[in-house]
Amino acid sequence: MSKVFKIFSVNSLLVPLVAIVLGLIVGAIIMLIGGYDPLLAYSSLFSTVFGNVYDFGEAIREITPLIMTGLAVAFAFRAGLFNIGAEGQYIMGMTAATAVGIKLTGLPIVVHALVAIIAGGLAGGIWAGITGYLKAKRGVNEVIISIMLNWTALYLGNYIVNNFLLQKGQQKSEEIKDTASISIGWLSEAFDNARMHWGTVIAILAAVFFFIYMWKSKQGYELRAVGHNGDAAKYAGMNVKKNIVKAMFISGVFAGLGGAFQVLGVFHYQAVFTGSPGIGFDGIAVALIGMNHPFGILLSASLFGILTYGSAGMSFGADVPPEIIRIVIGSIIFFIAAQGIVRWVLKPLYLKRKKEKVL
Repeated sequence: MSKVFKIFSVNSLLVPLVAIVLGLIVGAIIMLIGGYDPLLAYSSLFSTVFGNVYDFGEAIREITPLIMTGLAVAFAFRAGLFNIGAEGQYIMGMTAATAVGIKLTGLPIVVHALVAIIAGGLAGGIWAGITGYLKAKRGVNEVIISIMLNWTALYLGNYIVNNFLLQKGQQKSEEIKDTASISIGWLSEAFDNARMHWGTVIAILAAVFFFIYMWKSKQGYELRAVGHNGDAAKYAGMNVKKNIVKAMFISGVFAGLGGAFQVLGVFHYQAVFTGSPGIGFDGIAVALIGMNHPFGILLSASLFGILTYGSAGMSFGADVPPEIIRIVIGSIIFFIAAQGIVRWVLKPLYLKRKKEKVL
């Protein structure tokens, strides 16, 4: 029976893999209904990403912030919290990194970049910490708070850029100082001037930190215990309120770093947003597809980034609306959520294996 549970476990790789395949099949069916060629569409998508080094590098750039916001959502979830505010934390990280990158002068290259990165992470952490504090001290639902703080962050970020950082005649801030940039010049040249930066390396290290902290440390054990059963954790002597704030703060740091990387490594400025950028909301989907595991998130963010960046190739190569990719991603999330369907698909395979062992 233990082997059965391994095959059908929520943490098994089979569930997300089959969900991805089913999602792609649903997308293909939608294309056929619309009169499009799914084989040409998917081949155009993947050729866009892997057809040349520039597009491959840009796909990696697309993946990096998704890793960070996905980690943010998953970290809070492991502590029993639903951080739907990664979008606002991401924006605050962008704003803080932009302010430090523009206003702070006279620092050496590495030091200035590190200070800007830390500022972005702290801004995201403090923004999420507000949610954690109100949840812990006042019992306010974290979903409601974080949704409201998303919009607050959007308008606060725009206010700061418009009033203190704006480049005259432009709807964006001034460029950050060169000393604050985390772009990797030699690697960008190797990828035909794709926007490569150190944030990608830090994102991978962040996933490793997530795993070690959450499953190999006492603090991580307490966070998971609070997430599983707050009353039992409190009875065991754990400070539940403190752990809620801590979990939200660390979660926000991940999202804030994602925003900082975009400013310091990709754009080198912050635009005045006319709408929400959406990276934080995409992080929710990334976390779900990655089963809220840091290494799963590395894979799901890669899939999400490849599909998102490659969707432009579907439009040019097969005349397929790029919105179809959203249907594919939504279908993948649906099948992960409805795991009974996936297990039903896998059941004949398991029965066949069982029959072969008996014979």
